Amino acid sequence: MMKVRKDRKFLLRKFFHEYLDLNRSKEDEQITVHAIRSGVEFKGTNLWVLIFATFIASLGLNVNSTAVIIGAMLISPLMGPIMGVGLSVGLNDFELMKRSLKNYLVATLFSVTTATIYFSFTPLDEVQSELLARTSPTIYDVFIALVGGLAGIVALATKEKGNVIPGVAIATALMPPLCTAGFGLATGNLLYFLGAFYLYFINSVFISLATFIGVRVMHFQRKEFVDKAREKLVKRYIVGIAIATMCPAIYLTYSIVRETLYVSAANSFISAEIQSPESQVLSREVSYPKREIKVVLVGKEIPEEQLSALRLKLEQYKLKNTNLVVFQGVNNAGMDISNIKSMVMEDFYKNSEQQLLRQKQELDSLHEELSAYSGANLLDKKMGQEMKVLFPSVRAVSVSKGLQLQVDSACMDTLTFAFIDCNRELSTAEKEKMRSWLKARTGANKLRLIVE
Repeated sequence: MMKVRKDRKFLLRKFFHEYLDLNRSKEDEQITVHAIRSGVEFKGTNLWVLIFATFIASLGLNVNSTAVIIGAMLISPLMGPIMGVGLSVGLNDFELMKRSLKNYLVATLFSVTTATIYFSFTPLDEVQSELLARTSPTIYDVFIALVGGLAGIVALATKEKGNVIPGVAIATALMPPLCTAGFGLATGNLLYFLGAFYLYFINSVFISLATFIGVRVMHFQRKEFVDKAREKLVKRYIVGIAIATMCPAIYLTYSIVRETLYVSAANSFISAEIQSPESQVLSREVSYPKREIKVVLVGKEIPEEQLSALRLKLEQYKLKNTNLVVFQGVNNAGMDISNIKSMVMEDFYKNSEQQLLRQKQELDSLHEELSAYSGANLLDKKMGQEMKVLFPSVRAVSVSKGLQLQVDSACMDTLTFAFIDCNRELSTAEKEKMRSWLKARTGANKLRLIVE
C-alpha cells in the first residue's frame, strides 16, 4: 500500500515537473532583469510616447471607441516602473526601487496632466460608457491585475515571449483610469477623479505584487551586500515601503470584496424573495455605503405585513442593518415616475426593434419565395438574347413555377413551366433541345415546355 502511494506521488511530481516547470524555457536571468530595468526610466522618447499614448486614450474615451483605447494601451510604456517596483522588492535592490517609484510618480503626473489638458479643451464633454467603466473598481479588476502581472513576469522571464506582453497591457488597463482621472480634474468631478485613481492604484500595486511573486518563485538571485549592517537597513527600507504601499491596497481590496458580496447577496434576496409572477421588479438600486435596497414593483401589491416579514429575512442573506424600501402603486410619492417611463419606453423600443427585425426577415423570405414562383429570378435580358441566337423562331418566353397535384396518388410536386410563343411550329428535336437548354439555364430539375 505504501509503495503504491509513493509511486503515485512520484508520478504526480514527475507530471508537474514536466509540464509546469518554469525553468524549462527560462531566459537568462540578467537579460530579464535588464529588460525590466530599461523600461523603468521615463525620459526623452519614453516620456513622449507616454504623452502621445495618453492623448490617444483620451480621444478613445471621449468618442467611446474601444479600438482606440486598446491601441493606446499597447503603445503605453506604463508597465515598466510598476514591474520595476516588484522586481526591486524581489531582488532587495533599494536603488532600483527608488528609481522605479520616482519614475512611476513622473509617469503618473505627466499622464494625468496630459489628460486634464485634453479634456479641458475638447468640445465633446459628454460622459461616455468607456469613461464610466473606469470610475468604479470591482474585485474583478484586482484579480485581472494580479493574474495579468503574473503572466507578464513569466513571459518576460522565458524565451518564448509571444504576444503575452501586449495582452497584459490590454488586460490590466493602466492608461484609461489615468485619463479618466484627468477628465475628473478637467470637469471638476472629484468622484470621477478619486474612483479612477483608486482603480489605477489597485492595478499598479497588484501588478507589482505579481512581479515580486514571480521573481521569488523563479528564484532570481538577490542582491548581496558586503556590509551586512547596510543590507539589513536596506531590507528594512524595502519592507517598510512595500508595507506602506500594500496596506492601503489591501484595505481598499477588502472594501471592494465586501461591497461585491453585499451587492450579490442583495440581488439574490430580490430575486428569491421579492420577484414573483404577480409582482415584477421594474428597477432596483443597491447602495452599500447607505446599507439600503430600493426596489420599484409593478403588478400585485405586497401587503405591509409581508414586507415586514421580508425585512426580517434580510439577516438570512447576511444583509443585517439594511433598510429595504419598496415602491409600489402608481400614486406612491417616493416613486420616480420619470425613471419608470424611461424603462418602459426602453423595453418598448427593444421589443419593437425585435418585432420589426422578425417582420423584415419574414418579408425577405416571402419576397424570395414570390420571386421563385413568379419566375422573376429565372428571366433576364441575357436569356432573351441567348434564345434569339439559339432559337430564332421564338417571339416571347414566359417562365414560372407552379404546383402540380397527381389526382390519383394525391402527390404534390413543384414544376417549372416555360411558355414559348413561336412564329412557326417546332419539330420534336427542336422542342427537346429547347427543354434541355431551359432546364440548364433555369436550374430546374423538372420543366414542362408549352409551345404555342
